[in-house]
This record gives sequence, C-alpha cells and structure tokens, in this order.
Amino acid sequence: MHESQEQERAESGIEAEGFGPADSTEALHQRIIELEAELLRERAETENQRKRWLREFEQARKFGVDRLLNDLLPVIDSLEQGLKAAEAPGTSADSLRQGTEMTLRLLLKAADGHGLGVVDPQGQAFNPELHQAMGVQPSTEVPSDHVLLVLQKGYRLHDRLVRPALVMVSQG
Repeated sequence: MHESQEQERAESGIEAEGFGPADSTEALHQRIIELEAELLRERAETENQRKRWLREFEQARKFGVDRLLNDLLPVIDSLEQGLKAAEAPGTSADSLRQGTEMTLRLLLKAADGHGLGVVDPQGQAFNPELHQAMGVQPSTEVPSDHVLLVLQKGYRLHDRLVRPALVMVSQG
C-alpha cells in the first residue's frame, strides 16, 4: 500500500476503529452491519421511551384532577344534604345558613389544599396586579388609593392570578 493510501486510511479513522491495512472489505462490511443494527436498536429504544412518556403524560392529564375531585366529594355531599334539609318542614333559615357556611369552609379547605388562595383586599392598598378597580368613591374613613369595598373576591392558583378582585377604591 502506498504511503498516501495509508495516510488517507489513518485520517479517515478506519484504523482508529480497529481495522488495519490487512483487514478485508468483508470485515468492514460486517462492522457497518453491526453499527446499523446498533443504530436501529437505539432508535427503537428512543421511540419506545417517547411513547412511554406520551402514555404517562396522557394518564397524568386524564387523572391529574383525581385528588381534587376526591376532596370535592364531601362538598357535594354537604350540598345535597342541605337541599334535603331545606325541603324538610320546620327547617329554620339559621340552620340552613350554618350548613351553607360549613359547606363553604369544606370547599375553601379543598381549594386551599390544591393551591387556590383567596384575594380579599378589604382595607389594603390598591394593587392593579391583583385588583380591578370598578370605580372610585370619596371616603374619610379609608385612606386614599385603598380598597374601600370588595365587590367580588379574587383568586390565585399558587403564584398565578386566576381572577382579580373587583373593588371600589377610596379617593382621599
């Protein structure tokens, strides 16, 4: 073999793969087949992993609210009991009010356990990132640019605002 051919083989990396000048083209062909098979295995493994992740993602999407719904079942039960109690003769408005308050506490506890927090800014400084001003009203009791009245509470899911609180803002 000429020096230039040996140099080309060395530069092409053939000898680095363990093939010397004496190796036949059959050995090279066999190595190519092995590398192709290895590549196919790796592609199949990658595809299987991708499919597994897609299945797991779909399962999480479908059943991710399972815990929340289980926490809401007592709220549903309480509402159903309240409706039955409202139909019973002699039920007082006070007992219905107490039952409704208990049901609301159950619902707020379940929501809080899943990261939902109430934004109730009564008396706080107006914050346009959390509150939506529905109007301004003069007040001598509440400092200027503070929430005078909460028309509708807002809600946050963890650190993200889901709904701003609708408020009236005091004007000094």
